[in-house]
Amino acid sequence: MNLPYFIANTPVPRDLALPLPIPEGVLKVLLVLFFLIHIFFVNLMVGGSFIAVFLEWLGLRQKKWDSLAYEITKTVTVNKSLAVVMGIGPLLCINLVYTMQWYAANSLTGHAWLLIVPTVISAFLLAYLHKYTWHRWNTGAWKTLHLAIGLLMALHFLFIPLIFLANINLMLFPSEWEKVQGFFSSLKIGNVLPRYLHFLLASIAIASLFMVGWFGRKTYNITHLPDHSKADLKRLFYRTAAVPTMMQFLIGPILLFTLPSIGVTTQLYVVIFSGASLGALVLWLILRETKAPDHLVGNRYLIICILFSFVVLGMGSGRHLYREAALASHQSEIKQRTHAYQTALAEFRKNHPEGTEVTAPQTGEQLFTSCAACHAPATQLVGPSLAEIAQLYANNPEGIVTWARAPGKKRPNLPPMPPFAHLGDDNLRKIAQYMLEKAPPKL
Repeated sequence: MNLPYFIANTPVPRDLALPLPIPEGVLKVLLVLFFLIHIFFVNLMVGGSFIAVFLEWLGLRQKKWDSLAYEITKTVTVNKSLAVVMGIGPLLCINLVYTMQWYAANSLTGHAWLLIVPTVISAFLLAYLHKYTWHRWNTGAWKTLHLAIGLLMALHFLFIPLIFLANINLMLFPSEWEKVQGFFSSLKIGNVLPRYLHFLLASIAIASLFMVGWFGRKTYNITHLPDHSKADLKRLFYRTAAVPTMMQFLIGPILLFTLPSIGVTTQLYVVIFSGASLGALVLWLILRETKAPDHLVGNRYLIICILFSFVVLGMGSGRHLYREAALASHQSEIKQRTHAYQTALAEFRKNHPEGTEVTAPQTGEQLFTSCAACHAPATQLVGPSLAEIAQLYANNPEGIVTWARAPGKKRPNLPPMPPFAHLGDDNLRKIAQYMLEKAPPKL
């Protein structure tokens, strides 16, 4: 059954008329929780890999750092697997709740989004190669090669979150989508780079706090690290956590005040500043731990982790509040478009029962609706304006017909025009004549 020509012309996409498996509110709560669990293991993977590589580099001169780096490396391969598995939940939720925006962002970042799978595979192979060749490639040039493999692994782990962050950021700003010409141009939308720097600092801080508990647990056999004591390791990683945490108090305001205003609300400020206040308390406790005597260092670890969890939960909730506010207008337009489509479709089916043959529009104006999304009268959209077309094909509508049947690619910064041979030459001539007639006069 054919639909009226005006239904197909949808500048704002309509939603899929499919029920959600569970209530939308539940999906949004699960999205926040699943994402926080996923990003925790991503932080451990990214932060742990860079701490391990840095300590291995220090180990070129002092072997005690090399042995510590190896112990951390053993946790990276586990955490990267958990990061992938725990990423399934938030990915499914965001696909269901923000289908139109999420897939639009994926399409706009194009090749970078497609590179995620081979990049993940490459990162995993490098992580295992780095871990299982540690003792075999521990001297001379082999050690340099081993360190280079570790650095390449860490860089892979850095690039993958950047792609995801660019997509998550891009989906928030539908009004900016027309400016995107691939992945790198998407980094100019919103405030991707401050968000990414904030993520890197958080990764090092969270991974360091994890190491405090990992090496400080009663069951850990410290004989694997004969040059270190548990108290020294706790202080070391508390200090490592304190530095990026302090830096976040500098980057945080930059991140907050570079957010596009479309999603900024009073509620967001309340959540963010409450989390920051709690974060200041966490930092104070961490600094107290670095000065505690050997028999007391680590006593505040549990309360630090609990408070830090509330900070992370607040930040995750703040991101969701911003996302909801930023997309409110676009979501509303989609709902209106969906309602209009369903109403028009119901009316069409009422007037044209199954089996009724529908005559296609015959006028040039009606046929041009299939072209209007790309060609405006005086401004360039995806394709040239009618004014420019009229200059190129003045008194030559057959030239437009020939081009529309089998178009090529003339403009490197714009996508190629799809062929319209299926409309037939007669309809194409009507469109061409209409375009030349409606083109604004040359000034």
